[in-house]
Amino acid sequence: MTVRAGLLSVTLRGLTPERVAAVAARAGLTEVEWGGDIHVPHGDLSAAERVAALSARTGLTVSAYGSYYRLGHSDDAEAVVATAARLGAPVIRVWAGRQGSAAADAAYRARVRDDALRLAELAGGIGLVLEYHRDTLTDTRASTAALLEELRPSGVRSLWQPQPERSVEENTADLRALLPDLANLHVFAWNPDRSRLPLAAHRRRWAVWLAVADEAPGDRYAGLEFVPGDDPAQVLTDAATLHALLG
Repeated sequence: MTVRAGLLSVTLRGLTPERVAAVAARAGLTEVEWGGDIHVPHGDLSAAERVAALSARTGLTVSAYGSYYRLGHSDDAEAVVATAARLGAPVIRVWAGRQGSAAADAAYRARVRDDALRLAELAGGIGLVLEYHRDTLTDTRASTAALLEELRPSGVRSLWQPQPERSVEENTADLRALLPDLANLHVFAWNPDRSRLPLAAHRRRWAVWLAVADEAPGDRYAGLEFVPGDDPAQVLTDAATLHALLG
């Protein structure tokens, strides 16, 4: 199985898509998850077409549409799916609600689940992947597993990123629990207070996590996200670290 090095465009949200693509290409990153906040807004089909063409011209693969659709809350499902289709994205990133699992009752979980099923049907051949994130129903391995169990018949999978406040061992266990349903990884190095570090600062832990991810079936990408200072030069440095980790 293969883990490829990529980039989330949100990492450089202050740059134009053209400059994002140029940085990715210079860094040897072959894939980009284009974000739905600035670079390819929900429903902006012209922007999606331009970025799809830009990606093709610069030799980049669109790995995902990084939408900000909140299951159970958002009301622009059709626009999100149409935008992802024009972008040529194989999957759409969505968020599992706005509540952490500890605060969510059965009715809220059903609301998020049912919207995911509806969106998956609407998306057709475009897959759905859940953001693995605090303050959503995918904030713990147990809650994520329960949700994925209900969504698995629709092909919904999960992204993974480390939770900075958890230990290396806890994060490793979280990742391993996701292996049957693992899509892509978001790669960054943060302190527990969420201050950002160069990726090299967490080189050893990412060596462990990438080795675990390599056990999952299928291919995926590890996308750089949120470098110190939103600095394009740091993307180049972190990309070199990621390439070395991937061998």
